[in-house]
Amino acid sequence: MSKKSAYEAKTPDDFGHIHYTEEENAVWRDLVARQLPAVARHMAAPYRAGLAKMALPRDRVPQCTDLSATLGGLTGWRVEPVPALIGFGKFFGMLSERTFPAASFIRSRKDFDYIKEPDIFHEVFGHTPLLTDPRFAGFSQAIGKAGLKAEPEDYSWLIRLYWFTIEFGLTREGGQVKALGSGLASSPTELPWSVGEGASGKPILRSFDVTDILRTPYRIDIHQPLYFVLEDLDDLFAAADRDLMADVKAAQARGLFAPTYEDEAG
Repeated sequence: MSKKSAYEAKTPDDFGHIHYTEEENAVWRDLVARQLPAVARHMAAPYRAGLAKMALPRDRVPQCTDLSATLGGLTGWRVEPVPALIGFGKFFGMLSERTFPAASFIRSRKDFDYIKEPDIFHEVFGHTPLLTDPRFAGFSQAIGKAGLKAEPEDYSWLIRLYWFTIEFGLTREGGQVKALGSGLASSPTELPWSVGEGASGKPILRSFDVTDILRTPYRIDIHQPLYFVLEDLDDLFAAADRDLMADVKAAQARGLFAPTYEDEAG
C-alpha cells in the first residue's frame, strides 16, 4: 500500500483547494459519463442512494472541502487529500478518525480504462457514496479502530476484510448479484465482470464469512478472480462489533488459502 506511485500528488492551497487543469477535469467528466450507465445497471441500492446524496459534479473534479461538507452533515466523515499510496498504519488511523484518505491526482488518458493505483475518481466516485450511510461508515471506522490495535505483521490480514467488502464486495438484491464495493463502482471493465456479465468467463463467488475472507490472498493489479457475496448486509454491519483482531489471530492460526490467481511472474 505504500509502494511508489507512478503519479505525483497534487497539493491543496491554503484554502484546501486543488487546481485541476482543463484536461484533468475533462478526464473526470468522461469517466463519470461512461460509468453512470454501468452503475445504474450493476451497483447495489446502497451505493446508488449514496451517489445521489453526494450529488457529485459531472464536469469537474470535486474538491475535498465540498465533499467533507456533504459527508460531515450526513455521517460526520471528511475527505482529506493524500499522496497516491499511504501505509496501512496511516490508513487505519485516518479511518478510525472518520477521515477518508483520497489520492489527489486523477489518471491520465493513458490509464483511462484501467489504473493499478487509486486516483481521485476511484476515491470519490467509488468510496464517498457508501460513506453517506451511517452503517457502512461505521464499518469503515471499525476497521480503522481494529487497525490501531494491530501489529504491522497483522495489517495485511486485517485489510482483506476491507478489500473484499468495501472495495470489492458483492451483495444480492432480488435474487440478482449486485456490486457493492468502490473498486467495482469506479472500474468500467471489472464492474460487469464481477456480476457475471464480463466478455469471457465468470468469477468465483463465495458466501461472506469473516474468517474465510481474512485467509484469502488477493492481488491489486488484476480483476479479482474471486468475490464474496453478502446475502444480508446486516452480516457486514455485525462484523463491526466483532473482536476483529481475535478474528485475525484465528485466521493466522489456520493459514492462507491457496491463491485463485497466478503470481506476478505468471
